[in-house]
Amino acid sequence: MLLKPGVDISRLNREIRRVLNELDRIYKNYGDTLIITSTYEGNHSPSSLHYANNAIDIRIPAREKNTVLADIKNTIGKTYDVICEIDHIHIEYDPKE
Repeated sequence: MLLKPGVDISRLNREIRRVLNELDRIYKNYGDTLIITSTYEGNHSPSSLHYANNAIDIRIPAREKNTVLADIKNTIGKTYDVICEIDHIHIEYDPKE
């Protein structure tokens, strides 16, 4: 697992931090490296869970994007939203009541 320069994972809440090792394992299974590109820093919408330390952005894998995305969703479960944006994958801890 790598961090884009300037990215700080020290403030992440436990629920989002828990998935980091799983994400790293998934990327390694596909021969890729997990790169976290954003946590609370950067420009996000005012209501973004990034500012609540419950969201991360990760680099889209070089190969098998759709397979990796499906694997992430199946592995981390429904309490996490996984959204494929144009240039990154957004993952947030957002339990539904």
